[in-house]
Amino acid sequence: MSVNKAILVGRLGRDPETRYTSGGQAVANFTLATDESYKDRSGERQKRTEWHRIVLWGKLAEITQQYLKKGMLVYIEGRIQTRQWEDKRDGQKKSTTEIVANVMRMLTSRAEGAAAGAGAGAAVGHARGGEEFDAGVPQDEPAGGAEISDEDIPF
Repeated sequence: MSVNKAILVGRLGRDPETRYTSGGQAVANFTLATDESYKDRSGERQKRTEWHRIVLWGKLAEITQQYLKKGMLVYIEGRIQTRQWEDKRDGQKKSTTEIVANVMRMLTSRAEGAAAGAGAGAAVGHARGGEEFDAGVPQDEPAGGAEISDEDIPF
């Protein structure tokens, strides 16, 4: 047995970008920043930011496009996927690692999200929103494990 599951809580680095496949299925992409604080060897506090590429499909992609804005705090649950392709311009092989999300929970309220989208992004507050969206089992995707509840989140 194996497990491929990622759980992230972070802030959107940009507004979601949604496209549609030739079959009409929505796919949304955005970047998510997670932060880590630590003390370096000299005892000074340092902060490190890790950036993640997030991909959402179907109804979850449409909801994401409608409600999420740059700077909003979200909970993302999904699987890690690495894709490879050949660059059409120079023929070089390229690859990317992304999180294909099947659960998204807004942790910033809609009002705070609107403020973030209007340019007040740095003032986005604490996790108060709490609206959860679950994509269920995406088409062409195998069923995953058990769903996570609010009691499973450690904050």
